[in-house]
Amino acid sequence: MHVVKTLTKHGNSLALVIDKAILELLKIDAGTPLEISTDGQTLLISPVRDKKRREKFNKALDSTNKKYGRALKRLAE
Repeated sequence: MHVVKTLTKHGNSLALVIDKAILELLKIDAGTPLEISTDGQTLLISPVRDKKRREKFNKALDSTNKKYGRALKRLAE
């Protein structure tokens, strides 16, 4: 599947809106952790499927939210 998208303004950030058909195909929902990587030219976004990686991701997310949650919330407003 090949889709061309543009980024959407979301507060002070930019967001990539993913079509429902793609989300369903990949079994991704709002609670699915996504791994974002790049080689400097290509952006790769993939769902975290490995249980250990998911646990590591959730732990890092919790830590980040505890440390920077208030600041991130203010930036998003």
